Amino acid sequence: MKKNRFQISIRSFNSFLFVLVFIGAVGLPNTSVFSQDAPEQEMNYKQYKGKIMDADTKKPLVFATLMVEGTNISTISNTEGEFALKVPATRSEGNVTVAFLGYKNKTIPLSQIAEERNDIYMDVFVEALGEVSLSIPKNAEELVRETLKKRGQNYFNDPTLMTAFYRETIKKRKKNVSLSEAVVNIYKTPYSSSRKDGVELFKARKSTDYDKLDTVALKLQGGPFNALYVDIMKYPEYIFAEQSLDNYNFSFDRATRVDERQIYIVNFSQKPHIDQQLYQGKLYIDAERKILTSAIYSLNITNRNEAAKLFVRKKPANARVWPTEVAYRVDYREKDGKWYYGYSNVMLEFKINWDKKLFNSVYSLSCEMAVTDWEKNLTNEMPKSRERIKTSIILEDEAIGFSDPDFWGEYNIIEPEKSIESAIKKIQRQLEKSKSDSGNPAP
Repeated sequence: MKKNRFQISIRSFNSFLFVLVFIGAVGLPNTSVFSQDAPEQEMNYKQYKGKIMDADTKKPLVFATLMVEGTNISTISNTEGEFALKVPATRSEGNVTVAFLGYKNKTIPLSQIAEERNDIYMDVFVEALGEVSLSIPKNAEELVRETLKKRGQNYFNDPTLMTAFYRETIKKRKKNVSLSEAVVNIYKTPYSSSRKDGVELFKARKSTDYDKLDTVALKLQGGPFNALYVDIMKYPEYIFAEQSLDNYNFSFDRATRVDERQIYIVNFSQKPHIDQQLYQGKLYIDAERKILTSAIYSLNITNRNEAAKLFVRKKPANARVWPTEVAYRVDYREKDGKWYYGYSNVMLEFKINWDKKLFNSVYSLSCEMAVTDWEKNLTNEMPKSRERIKTSIILEDEAIGFSDPDFWGEYNIIEPEKSIESAIKKIQRQLEKSKSDSGNPAP
């Protein structure tokens, strides 16, 4: 049967693209390059696993950061609050700092952390807005402008080579249908430079269950760039270009403290008379030094027709497509008085109404990237053009060529969610069943 092929291009930040590729799935097999990691000949790392929770409510803290003091080693907790931190076996002494926005930092000696089932409870830190320093600007917009101007002063201004873990997930309603992961090298240029960062794909793997996609297979174009460009301080032009700041209202929310630093929370939203669909959310700014430590925001898509015009470039004739939610988050980390991009995620949800079908299709795509190590790029070199990935990359298509089951052991990755783990195991079982039923190897 001939496979229908069409694209829906989705624009983000008005400059780079999410491209959703739908391919007729009749006759397509389930594919997976996930496998049980092969036993390593020599374990050259120790792994510490556990869960990070609110001390009072016992609720999991999502995207909490764990860093080994005196090193650049770090990881992030997942949406269940679970983490897996891998540390070189040669490092038996030292401390792990656990940080979460709005909570008191917690420092734990490595010697007191077990290899499994560490429950770490964090205490909330809340401070009244009236207790802030008199040196803080009274105008919220002025504070944002000053913060953006000081990016070259407060953030890494040396070329840096970062190792990062990237994951993208595609779901139909609440069921996982695709999971792709990669370790990438980010050639980070100075925050004062207009030169864009370079990205090199190091290792990748994927698992896709086409059966859950009914008649279409869905792919995401852009890969790690979708997460990397959420770095507001490196790429302010995508959200807070100088000429667009006047389109927003800024106001102060409550204040809090992070690691003994006073943090202002600044709310922003587009002005009512602005027809263009812009952003709204919260900026977490170091009140004294004018440093953006985190941002959580979303795109205004209340007007369905306008949102469709903004996002959809091409679609099948028998379908209407529109986004229902587009949300972003970016977190920064500090090292020796300088800050740098540490983590970001993007979530996109959209609906497809098909002609002559009673029910619509609801899809969600999420991608996240966490920096797990870094060093100065002393040569200031970028990867060669043939090695550098393009912004048009579809990670799922590239993953097979970069698969290496022996590789993943010692690298810090984000602990999989239970639902994702279950989906992968189910796909693997389906592959084994298909192999035994047909008597042929699964593709």
